[in-house]
Amino acid sequence: MFTVAALYHFTRFDDPATLRGPLLGLCEKQGISGTILLAAEGVNGTIAGPRAGIDKVLAHLRSLPGCATLEHKESFAEEQPFRRLKVRVKKEIVTMGQPDVDPRAKVGHYVEPADWNALIQNPDVALIDTRNGYEIAIGTFEGAVDPETESFRDFPTWWEKNSHRFHNKRIAMFCTGGIRCEKSTNYLLEQGVEGVYHLKGGILKYLEEVPEDQSTWHGDCFVFDGRVSVGHGLREGPHELCFACRRPILPEDMQRDDYEHGVSCRHCIGETSDADKDRFRERQKQIALSEARGEKHMRFLD
Repeated sequence: MFTVAALYHFTRFDDPATLRGPLLGLCEKQGISGTILLAAEGVNGTIAGPRAGIDKVLAHLRSLPGCATLEHKESFAEEQPFRRLKVRVKKEIVTMGQPDVDPRAKVGHYVEPADWNALIQNPDVALIDTRNGYEIAIGTFEGAVDPETESFRDFPTWWEKNSHRFHNKRIAMFCTGGIRCEKSTNYLLEQGVEGVYHLKGGILKYLEEVPEDQSTWHGDCFVFDGRVSVGHGLREGPHELCFACRRPILPEDMQRDDYEHGVSCRHCIGETSDADKDRFRERQKQIALSEARGEKHMRFLD
């Protein structure tokens, strides 16, 4: 059994590049896989490994400047959900492309999972899903607005075009683990929106803590690892990943005529050329050969 830890913390790192080496070395020593991003604005990541190793990495992260109060969310996986380890230095730990956004200055009101249903059922509250379309497609909260974005960077433009729809409304927002809402709520507050709320701990915390018979969540929650999706109780969901387009698909999608493993699915069959599909077939051939030799292959998300 592997422990999976999702974490983020906004703080100020004067030179995040100097933090990379010691963190990478510790993760390698402890048998950790996954991704950790470091930037001047803080740290973000999801990692998986043995219980003791995860604890040591979390302790190291909390020893970094300004990170003593770093929180994380845990779940579990029968198999290692990441195929390798990446510790990277980036411009942002979650890319919004808005240089003036600073969650350390102010964010929306945090709402505990136990209080979320009561808030979003108020008629003066507009509920907005800040995730991307392929994530929303497999699950979201009842009544949530889908901004139909392809990346989080698109959210500010969507808001500028649609803010008039939410006049005299309080805004409640949510995302997978909470990090996107740290930035989106700060952005809305800077745009002059007064009543802004977000789900503390994100969908993952809600699915962990709120009983299924009391839940207003429908479907599964996309996660960025080999499990692909989780449901109530953070149980691994039924979804697989199309390795051509990286979208989540269900087992029944794999029975359709437009599905070819690693080449196409119902989502992307019309999006790629014949040359693309030939290239994908060659890639799958090489993966099969690697498997036959007992080598690692592209099974999991990078």
